[in-house]
Amino acid sequence: MKAIYQTTAPNHPNPFTIRPDAEDVHSQVEWLLTEKLGDTGKKIHSARSRNDQVLVDLKLFLRNELEELVTTVRPFFDLLQSQSEKYKDHLFPGYTHLQLAMPSSFGLWFGAYAESLVDDLITIRGAYEVVNKNPLGSAAGYGSSFPINRTMTTQLLGFADLNYNVVYAQMGRGKAERIVAQSLANLADTLAKLSMDACLYLNQNFGFISFPAELTTGSSIMPHKKNPDVFELIRSHCNRIKALPNEISLMTTNLPSGYHRDLQLLKEHLFPAFRTLKDCIEMAGLMLSSITINQDILQDEKYKYLFSVEEVNKLVNQGMPFRDAYKKVGRDIEAGQFTYSTDLQHTHEGSIGNLCTAEIRQQMEQVVAGFPFEKVQVALTNLLR
Repeated sequence: MKAIYQTTAPNHPNPFTIRPDAEDVHSQVEWLLTEKLGDTGKKIHSARSRNDQVLVDLKLFLRNELEELVTTVRPFFDLLQSQSEKYKDHLFPGYTHLQLAMPSSFGLWFGAYAESLVDDLITIRGAYEVVNKNPLGSAAGYGSSFPINRTMTTQLLGFADLNYNVVYAQMGRGKAERIVAQSLANLADTLAKLSMDACLYLNQNFGFISFPAELTTGSSIMPHKKNPDVFELIRSHCNRIKALPNEISLMTTNLPSGYHRDLQLLKEHLFPAFRTLKDCIEMAGLMLSSITINQDILQDEKYKYLFSVEEVNKLVNQGMPFRDAYKKVGRDIEAGQFTYSTDLQHTHEGSIGNLCTAEIRQQMEQVVAGFPFEKVQVALTNLLR
């Protein structure tokens, strides 16, 4: 190894390089400490191994990335809620089996994805709790004869607790990445579904929404085209992230306890996934903040059968048994005698007329409050003083 490997960006104010005679980054760190502290620097590997040093770095990295992801989600959640309230009176078709079903609203649509983010952050918080445990001191996976204080390093690094069993501390590698990847996949699934909706609703056969020309693309030969490229790319990037848990699962299949070099490869796709997912969230936010919602969509007579259930319910409220009302409206439709009103009276929790925006916001605030970000930051700040 003759080259000097630079591990930071070329223009970084404090570039970190690995000397040509260093075995790896751990040897470089030991050399730097020894250069600065003398023989004290040579003690860094006492009761430690590259295994638990890499593992603690991995957990510190994952913990930080999950925090940044939560920070990215919050403004996107706020945007969805804002758009939900803004367009709560704009009706459009709801579908089951991709067939016309019942009236929906853009208030419901935006609000649904806002609430989906709440559950996504619950799973991210679960992943955070898994990575927020300290493996340092497990050494190569079997502990050390040195009388070390693992609780002290746990507190200094801001971890919530220890991975107590030293064998499990090493067994948790691969498992932690898989759990984190699954939490990313849940969030990616929300974005992918939203993107698919947007692609459909922009289609001329639907014609529910539109975007500025600068956020769509045209065709090289068809001048009428307005393609939803941004949402198509978000959908594809997120579908790839959804494959991550399965990839990690297969890569760790049948590995016995202890460290194996296979685990090194888990970083290659997991680490970039954080940046990709954050970019997708920000791009989706840009698109939805620039959306135009078409009005009076359901005034078109082709959507009249969306209101069949409304007419059934009116008859039930007048005293007719539901099954009889269902049959009567069905016969009216077959006979071409169906009449309807587009006025809706949905008042129950979470319906068109009662979006429960404040309640969903409270759920989000409770989930985010459950992350110990401030406690971790205080610990790390104290450590660096």
